Formats: sequence, C-alpha cells, structure tokens
Amino acid sequence: MVIPVRLGPRSYTIVVEPGALATVGERLRALGTGSRVALVSDPSIRSLYGKTVAESLERSGFAVTGLDVPEGEAAKTLAVAERCWSALLAAGFDRTSTVVALGGGAVGDVAGFVAGTYMRGVSFVQVPTTVLAQVDASIGGKTAINHPEAKNLIGVFHQPRLVLVDPLTARTLPEREFRSGLAEIVKHGIVLDADYFARLERDALPLLARDPSVLERVIAGSCRLKADVVERDEREAELRMVLNYGHTIGHALEAVTHYARFTHGEADSLGIAAEARLARRLGLASAETVARQERLLQALGLPVRLPPLEADAVLAALSHDKKARDGRVPFVLAPEIGTFRIVEDVTADDIRAVLAELSD
Repeated sequence: MVIPVRLGPRSYTIVVEPGALATVGERLRALGTGSRVALVSDPSIRSLYGKTVAESLERSGFAVTGLDVPEGEAAKTLAVAERCWSALLAAGFDRTSTVVALGGGAVGDVAGFVAGTYMRGVSFVQVPTTVLAQVDASIGGKTAINHPEAKNLIGVFHQPRLVLVDPLTARTLPEREFRSGLAEIVKHGIVLDADYFARLERDALPLLARDPSVLERVIAGSCRLKADVVERDEREAELRMVLNYGHTIGHALEAVTHYARFTHGEADSLGIAAEARLARRLGLASAETVARQERLLQALGLPVRLPPLEADAVLAALSHDKKARDGRVPFVLAPEIGTFRIVEDVTADDIRAVLAELSD
C-alpha cells in the first residue's frame, strides 16, 4: 500500500508492504539522490535487518557507511549526534548524500536530527522496524534529541524523502516492545476515527497474535490517519497537536522516571488513561467514553494504573512541555471517541486529582 503525504515540494510517500526492506535501494535510486548513504541503526536491529537493507542499497549503486548508535533513548543525545556528524564529514558526505534510519523511534529521531542539521539538511529516509515508529515517529518530520530536563526538547522539522514500512518486522519484536507500539494505534482511533477505534476493539485478539493481514491493515490505517493530519498541519500549529493525546502526561511520566521505568508506549497508555479521566473530571466526556479507552488498552496488554509517584515531580515535568504557551500547557482531550478538543485551562489540582485516581 502506498500512502502519499502531500506537502508541496516536501511531499513523499509511505510504503507499507511485506518484504519492503529489500526494496529500499531501488526506491531511493528513483528519487535521484547522490551515491553516498549513511545507514544509521543500533546493533540489535542491524543484526536482524542491516544486511538486507545494505545489500539492497549496494545493488542499486550506493556506497554505504554504517553508523551505530546506542539502543533506545540513550541514542538521543548531543554527544551521539556529534559523533554522527563527524562520521559523515570523515566519509565525504555532501548535500546530495542521504541518511537512512533503520530501527525504532529513537534511531529515527537522532538520525533525522543529524540529517536535518548536517550542512543545513540532507536527504533522509525512514525505515522503521517497530510498530511505534511505523505508525507515528517515522511520519511527519519531527526529529529531536533529549535535554536532561525534558524529552525531545532540541530538534528540527525535517521531512523524510521516503518512509518504508515492512509490517513483518513487527513479528520479531519482543512482546513488551510490540505492545508498546499499540498505544499509538489506539491513540489515533480515540481522537481521529471512531470507526477505526471500533475495528481495533473487534481485532484486539488477532492484533495481539500478530496476524500478518491484521498487522498490515492496522499499521496502514494508522499511517493514513497520521499522514492526513501532517498534510493539514505540517509544523504543529494547532491541528497536529491532536497527536499529542496521552503524550502530555505520558512524557512527564517518562521524565520523572528518567526514561527507565516505562517504555514510551506504556507511558503514553498511562497518559491516555489520565487524560481520559481529566476529560471526564472537566465535564467533557462520559464515563463510558473513558471506560472504552481503558478497556481497549487493557485488552492489548497496556497499563492504565500508575505506581506511586510524586505529583509535584510530574507537575514540574509538565512545566517543561514544549507545547507550553505563556506558561500554560494545552491538553488534547477526547469528549467522544473520534473527536478531540484542545483545553488550555487545566489546573494543577485537576492533574493531581486524576493522578491520585490512577494510583488508587
């Protein structure tokens, strides 16, 4: 399946296709880029898929330079980015060269940041291998590294030239990592498409079993939903904020636990549960709307209850949220499944209350 992302001169396609990893060379050659390619990955992903991708690139005439970065959030540091810039410079990369990110969201974030800043921007291709990256992080051009005080604080918008998704890679993911990616899929249904959410409710069991046809359909559906949002709001002026549902509190939970206790998807699942209850507390959502969200998350093996956490620490982390405007953090809330509203006047007491509810 080919999904266009229409952004004028920055337009590109998302290809969702079993076996797509072996086609990256011919697809990149069709874009008319230069002959040098940096293949950025972490050691575990490179051991699984690096040979397939590198051989595809080399068959199409590209000279491939491999760059390894640490696994997970440890990749998203200025020191790692600097090491990558130095490697590109040493290998003679210029503005016609391409950076290919092979791996999960963290690999895509740091590789995209490097591509967007090296010589003020070189071509970038996303080859995501986790569900989380396939349906969310690889699409839309948001690239970033972390600051000690906040996640994804330092970054640039740099659209890829191509996103190549092989849904079969999801079948090799560890169970916890696979389920983590499902939180983003649930998010898309909650705030963007009630029918898609209902199909997820019906397909929860085969999705968890990683049925190939269900995986391909669900991943492509999420890609299409995100592409539609990105087309209408490339630089997160307002509409694209809808994709932050669950992430406002979720990112704060990651920060206060030093990115070590929860996977990104687990933190977002907890954020969805908290923000769903926040919508109910503010009189925007019914109890059934909240319950449907929690039921689907639980059916997919995702958490909806918090361990004991210091509320003041969570509130402090929220104050560093990059969506803040004049010191206030806007929240995306879901009055009904398939709808959203941006709410500016959420109080610290409201946040404390929902955190306490989820900790009971």
